[in-house]
Amino acid sequence: MDFETLKQECLACRRCALCETRRNVVFGQGVPDAEVLFVGEGPGASEDEQGLPFVGRSGKLLDSYLEAIDLARDKNIFIANIVKCRPPQNRDPLPEESAACIPWLRQQFQLLRPKIVVCLGRVAAQQLIEKGFSVTKDHGKFFDKQGTLFMATLHPAALLRNPNNKPLAFGDFVALREKIHEVCTHTYPENA
Repeated sequence: MDFETLKQECLACRRCALCETRRNVVFGQGVPDAEVLFVGEGPGASEDEQGLPFVGRSGKLLDSYLEAIDLARDKNIFIANIVKCRPPQNRDPLPEESAACIPWLRQQFQLLRPKIVVCLGRVAAQQLIEKGFSVTKDHGKFFDKQGTLFMATLHPAALLRNPNNKPLAFGDFVALREKIHEVCTHTYPENA
């Protein structure tokens, strides 16, 4: 299966109740050969409206962090979410919603075969790294899971609520840039 076929199947998904309240499925955005995959928890209002991940205020903040380390969704990364449809009132996805939707993310992962996965926030980190994962305690650390490096950082929306943590998150992105230079072959032109 290729990315476009997977996307078309995902856009028609009705596996959980979130399909009843969504405006758009937010499949993800980026390049199909990305070595770095960013994963958030789920779409918010702006994302649901536009059908793209991280396009609201937190998306603008994320883009500025990405730009600072020479990453961009249209150039060298892919951004997705645990759930592809917006949970009402931006609540955390319910376990059954995550369970119904995670196969889409697994298929994206299989097509991309990323070298690094960056979890944006607690929900993504607890789904992908470890159940009891504490982003405030273990952000910026890399975990090797079957040859893929996983790292979590503070969610951009949390940084907007608590700007004092922005330097911590920026440090995570600097560490990410160093790790990309170590393990990725074509994310940065000088590594190609």
